[in-house]
Amino acid sequence: MGTGIQPAGLPPAPTILVVDDSAAISEMVEGILSAEGFRVLSARDGSAAVEISRAQNPDLILLDVVMPGESGFETCARLKSDPATSEIPIIFLSALDDVESKVHGPQIGGVDFIAKPPHGTEVLARVRVHLRIRETHRVLTEQCRQRFQLLQDAQRSILPAPADFPEASFAVYYEPLEETGGDFYDVAPIDSRVTGYLVADVSGHGVRAAFATSAIKALFRQYSGPMYSPEDTMRGIDAVMRHVLTGEQYLTACHALVNRRTGKLTVVSAGHPPAILAERSGQVTAIEMDGEPLGVFHSLVLQRKSMRVRRGDRAFLYTDGLIESVPGARSAGIAALMEAAARHLDRPLEEAVRQMAIDCRPVDAARRDDLLLLGIEVGG
Repeated sequence: MGTGIQPAGLPPAPTILVVDDSAAISEMVEGILSAEGFRVLSARDGSAAVEISRAQNPDLILLDVVMPGESGFETCARLKSDPATSEIPIIFLSALDDVESKVHGPQIGGVDFIAKPPHGTEVLARVRVHLRIRETHRVLTEQCRQRFQLLQDAQRSILPAPADFPEASFAVYYEPLEETGGDFYDVAPIDSRVTGYLVADVSGHGVRAAFATSAIKALFRQYSGPMYSPEDTMRGIDAVMRHVLTGEQYLTACHALVNRRTGKLTVVSAGHPPAILAERSGQVTAIEMDGEPLGVFHSLVLQRKSMRVRRGDRAFLYTDGLIESVPGARSAGIAALMEAAARHLDRPLEEAVRQMAIDCRPVDAARRDDLLLLGIEVGG
């Protein structure tokens, strides 16, 4: 077995696992690879190959097809079914020359096929090609991961935290389905006693939906203030998003304006699930209204509802991922969320929001969407 020891300062030599029950073949292949500076491990059967692969994580495996007991194809299937070893490229070594054997290897996850007896030049050429392919894949994967992380960080940075606006008295639970989400929320203080809240859901997931959220934030802030009614705010967002969203994309949103000075809650919905009002008395109401999604129609129809609120009352805005874990069960999901709001009314707002989301979130197997729940408490 070659040592593959590298001089200080150089990257470690790639590790190749050679699996063959024939000592002569194994030693020949090991010699070819060791002479070129590779670190070589060896195994005589499939079970040993699996154990070594899990412990050593080789960069590539040369795997004999015909071995006593477990075949190379069976060993490959085991390695590919284990997340710890599934990404290791496998090149089959075999004296079998039939088309069925050559086709079966790639079907179960092999990347190449070398006929026995192996020739040194061919072994080195194929090993090097697949090591380069693996390294290219690794680099690209890492670059994508870093880009997604930057995008995720950027998206999270535009989502306000309750500590940023203590006078707004809100708490939030947000869990995107992918690295980045299409669900979005924002808070726009008008003054110390009046605050606007927005929860929105861009159709789709991932990068395409996430890019739209920065535009929504800018528009919400631009069209919030004493000179804009809640309907004006929604129409301002709609006018721009019709030019920003592409293809079949659209945007549903719910905008709540809490005026603690006058004790009034105003809600405008654009095709969004109903806001929920949980009064301190224990009465819980779904604020149902008609409305059309944003970014779709040139003539937008909106509806608003206003109601009196008192100190300790709470309003909840959310996206449909929290209420649609089962197709067609939207009404049941809303009822469950209303029950959770009543059940946790005596808890501090942050704790109540988190517990409501936990109570209502779908199991991972049924989850198909981002999860967002924003809770608002009316102060004095």
